[in-house]
Amino acid sequence: MSDAILLENLTRLIVVILNYRTPSLTIECLRSLVSEVRSQKGTRVIVADNASGDGSVEQIQAAIDTEGWGEWASVLPLDRNGGYAFGNNAAIRLGLQSTHPPSYFMLLNPDTIVRPGALKALLDFMDEHPDVGIAGSRLEDPDGTPQCSAFRFHTIFSELDSGLRLGVVSKLLSKWVVAPPVREDTYQTDWVCGAAMIIRRQVFESVGLLDEKYFLYFEEVDFCLQAKKAGFPCWHVSAARVMHLAGQSTGVTDTKRPPKRLPKYWFDSRRRYFLKNHGLLYAAAADAIWLFAFILWRWRRVIQRKPDKDPPQMMIDFLLNSVFLKGSHV
Repeated sequence: MSDAILLENLTRLIVVILNYRTPSLTIECLRSLVSEVRSQKGTRVIVADNASGDGSVEQIQAAIDTEGWGEWASVLPLDRNGGYAFGNNAAIRLGLQSTHPPSYFMLLNPDTIVRPGALKALLDFMDEHPDVGIAGSRLEDPDGTPQCSAFRFHTIFSELDSGLRLGVVSKLLSKWVVAPPVREDTYQTDWVCGAAMIIRRQVFESVGLLDEKYFLYFEEVDFCLQAKKAGFPCWHVSAARVMHLAGQSTGVTDTKRPPKRLPKYWFDSRRRYFLKNHGLLYAAAADAIWLFAFILWRWRRVIQRKPDKDPPQMMIDFLLNSVFLKGSHV
């Protein structure tokens, strides 16, 4: 079934899965959605493929055909790998431009397995709270251990804490720590992880689509900030449980392996976030504070013989990609 025909049906929710060379993960993610789609009428799934070039489109389409998922799932091949925002936006546009645009969109990573009842929990919450624009799922490890999936916005104070990593300072800056302690309840937060987040259609109509100048990382932070400015708060819904194999899609945030060197696009995204939302002077202050704090941390790590868990060449990569050398270029 083509995307155009698929979206002519009355649709309440469109789930967007962005695939880039992870066909096996994407197929298992689709499999976890079967019972969810059946229980939540009007749910459709679009797998946007960012020009994987590895047979992903054919493998995913074959699974959809073989398993009989064609009534609710389709594949959208894209002509290039434009990043996370680019790929998700391509599918979101289809929904927004359809005859009957859905009430909600859900962005779902391919490295996730949706637990039973997760979609219902999100949809029920959004229906019951019409003022809420965005809601995120409780992400968890395969054994059920919760992952941090609700966060605070990045500030110069959070950059100080991120670089310094000193307990007494972290306590003083507890209100600004980006990743606060995991909570088991449902609560309002600044932003939620883009691995599993539901978005009300009116948010896109009000603030636009995801910013495609971010290739990967910080785009969901930026989007939640724009939504908040437009009057759409963001919440974390603990009852919506989603297993997340963190880092399987990119390898960058996988906590089960030794840290990898951060790619250039991570630094580009961070720099864009601060420049776009706070201006050049603030971005420069954030960079200076982080660099100073990180140097102190590296000295303390050596003196106290703490293990080195930082990404390789972190300091030099940060400096080379800071506003001091890149300016306001984003």
